[in-house]
Amino acid sequence: MTQFVLVPGAWLGAWAWDEVVPELRAAGHGAHPVTLSGLAERSGEQAGQQTHVDDIVRVVREGDLREVVLVGHSYAGIPVGQAAERIGGRLARVVFVDSNVPADGESFVSASPEYGPQVAAAIEAAGGVWLPPGAADFEGQGLSGEQIARIVDGATPHPGRTLTEPAVLARPLGDLPATYLKCLLDGPGLFPQVAALVEQGRWQLVELDTGHWPMISRPRELARALLDAARTP
Repeated sequence: MTQFVLVPGAWLGAWAWDEVVPELRAAGHGAHPVTLSGLAERSGEQAGQQTHVDDIVRVVREGDLREVVLVGHSYAGIPVGQAAERIGGRLARVVFVDSNVPADGESFVSASPEYGPQVAAAIEAAGGVWLPPGAADFEGQGLSGEQIARIVDGATPHPGRTLTEPAVLARPLGDLPATYLKCLLDGPGLFPQVAALVEQGRWQLVELDTGHWPMISRPRELARALLDAARTP
């Protein structure tokens, strides 16, 4: 039985996976949605990048989970990629959902020269947090008005230090057994680092015809993609 550990991206909590979890459990697997420190019901908790890595590792170890598929959406690909190498033989696969990926010594901000400076400025202006976007920013991502409202209503400010503190990797990220799910409505191109990892041949690339929040816009399709990824040798 596969144990899926589901980690949402910036501004979101475990609630973002509410429509994915039943699909995975109905298929006979475990599903463990995570709320990272400082977000959703954990708002106000202090958190840095390694706090979020520890959050994920703790879910695996305290639950004594085996055959783990770690799933990281958007920002969460950074702590998930680090947690993957720390859980050792418990790991079966990593699935990056339209996500950033960690680079040793780099942060979310420093690894993104195109928009990282804007994020850093926004964090400073907001007093140390990254404020959630408004409804207009979710247009064109395959979301209904009701789904956009759900995200906007549930979103909370994201702890800024988790975005500015560096990732720590002990070995090359390409050593991980991984699937990258690319959401096409969020743009056809891959991050250069992701493209390089896919080209190495160990990472599987899967495309989803939806936007950046597939757990909201296409939860059943996403669940099927996660189940397929778990079966990948």
